[in-house]
Amino acid sequence: MKKWTTLAILLALPASAAVAAVPYASMPAGFERPEIRTAPIAGVVNQYWYNYKADIMEAEKELVSDLRHATDREDRWDAWDEWTQEVTDADKDYVKEMRKKGYRSGRVTVGG
Repeated sequence: MKKWTTLAILLALPASAAVAAVPYASMPAGFERPEIRTAPIAGVVNQYWYNYKADIMEAEKELVSDLRHATDREDRWDAWDEWTQEVTDADKDYVKEMRKKGYRSGRVTVGG
């Protein structure tokens, strides 16, 4: 599916509908849920932000499908592993593109 088609679908859905179907409670022990950005870097909404959101939505859609078709523990584990990798890759790609445009992710430093 084209990213702009996915974007149109994403924008047509309420914000909660895009992630409501993901069964985070069924994530196997040992998996750490990667952070999914809820706001764009530096507050800049551009094509890279929309591409990121579309990538996350696609990864979640694939996860739900993979879990639905899983027949054993290994299949479920593989589905979560693939989802984690896709979310991480989407974030890396987004950060990389924003850096090229001169925007940086914020960092918080405590202490001196």
